[in-house]
Amino acid sequence: MNPIATHIKQRLSLREPLQKALDIVVNLTDEISLLKEANLAEALNKVQAQFPGCTDFERTFPSLAFSIATGVGKTRLMGACIAYLYLEKGIRNFFVLAPNLTIYDKLIEDFGNPAYPKYVFNGISEFVHNRPIIITGDNYTQQGALFGDSEIRINIFNISKFNSDNKGGKKDGVSLAPRIKRLSEYLGQSYWEYLSNLNDLVILMDEAHRYHADASKNAINELKPVLGLELTATPIDENKNYFKNIVYEYSLAQALADGKYVKNPAIAKRKNFNAKGIDERQLEIIKLEDAISIHQDTKKELEIYALNEAVKLVKPFILVVCRDIAHAKEVFELINSDEFYDGEYKGKALQIDSTTKRDEDIEKQFLTLESADNKIEIVIHVNMLKEGWDVTNLYTIVPLRRADALILVEQTIGRGLRLPYDGKRTGNDKVDKLTIVAIQEII
Repeated sequence: MNPIATHIKQRLSLREPLQKALDIVVNLTDEISLLKEANLAEALNKVQAQFPGCTDFERTFPSLAFSIATGVGKTRLMGACIAYLYLEKGIRNFFVLAPNLTIYDKLIEDFGNPAYPKYVFNGISEFVHNRPIIITGDNYTQQGALFGDSEIRINIFNISKFNSDNKGGKKDGVSLAPRIKRLSEYLGQSYWEYLSNLNDLVILMDEAHRYHADASKNAINELKPVLGLELTATPIDENKNYFKNIVYEYSLAQALADGKYVKNPAIAKRKNFNAKGIDERQLEIIKLEDAISIHQDTKKELEIYALNEAVKLVKPFILVVCRDIAHAKEVFELINSDEFYDGEYKGKALQIDSTTKRDEDIEKQFLTLESADNKIEIVIHVNMLKEGWDVTNLYTIVPLRRADALILVEQTIGRGLRLPYDGKRTGNDKVDKLTIVAIQEII
C-alpha cells in the first residue's frame, strides 16, 4: 500500500469505488513513464498487462478512462489524483477541462475556494500553506507574472472557451493568431506554448465523453501532456462507440446494487390505469398531480426525519422534463394558474431553458435550490441540465417527453441520484428514494 495514497484516502474520506480508482492511478503511474512524448506503444503494453480491455489510449499520450456512476464523486477523485501526483510524483501542472459553463464555475469553486463546502482538498495539510493557484479560461492572459517554482497550478477551462480561443480570426482583413496562441507579455511566449512546453502537464477531463470529437481531441493532443485522466458516467463517444481506454468501471447498476452511495430510483405508476380516450394534455396534468402528491408526502417525511434525527432540513423539489421551450412555457403557466392545486404553486415554479438561463434572478434561484430559504418547489427544464448539476434535494422527476433509456438515465435520472446526508443512505425509504412518475412507459 502506498502511504501517500492511504493518507489521501483517509483525509478526503474517499468512498470505496474511488479508493479503487486511486489505487489504479498509483499502480499505473508507477508502471508507465511520465516523461514528455514517451513511447506510447510501450505504455499501452504496460497498461494492457493489468487491464486487457484497454486497447487504445485514443490520444497521442497515455490517457486512462474511469467510468464512474453519477453521484459517486468524480470531482473528489480528481482532487485525490491531483494531490497524489503532486505529493508522490512532484507534478505541479494540471489542466482540467469542463464540458459546460455550469461545471466550469463549479470546478473553480471545488478546487480554488477553501471556504466552499465541497472544496476537494479539505484535509490535505500540504495544500494549506501551499494552496494551488487556479488559472481559468477568463484570467490566463494575466497569470504569468504569478508563476514560481513551488506552487501547484491548476488550469480550469470550459471546452467551448478552449476551442474558441484555439481558433484564429480576422481583424480589418488581417489574420489573427488564436487568442491562446498569441504572445503574452507576462510569459514572453503564448500561453499555448507555455503549456505545451511544460514537462509535467497532466490533463483531467470531466465528463470525458464530451472531448472525443475531432476538434477537441486535436487541441488536447497539441498540449502534449504526460498523462490524461478521463472521468465520465457514460464512456460512449459521439459515434456511440465505447471508449477503448477504460481501466476502471463502477456503473450505476453496481452503485444501486451496493445500496450505499446513491438514491434508490423507483417508477411510480397508477395501478390498472387505462389512458385510452384521455388526451395528451390531460395525461400530463394527471402526471403532474401525481408528482405533487408524492412531493408533499416526501416533504412531510423529510421534515419528520430532520426533527427526529436533529439534522438539517432538506427541502425537496420536483423536476419536470419538457419536449421544447413552447411546451415548457405551457407547463409553467399551468402550474402558476389557479386551476392547478388552487394556485398553491404560484411563484414556486422555475422554468430553465435557453430563453431563461440568462435571467439573473432565475439563475440565482436555480443555483440556490438546496437552500431552505428558496421557495422553488418545481423546476421545469428543456435539455439544460445534462451535466454538472449536483443538487441533493431532487426527489421527484416527471418526464413529459419520451426518451431513449441512455439519455433518460444520463440527463435526467442522474440529476436526482445524489444523497443529501453526507452522501450516505439513511435507512429511511422515503429519504433515500428518487421517484420517477409515469402513467405508461417512459422509455
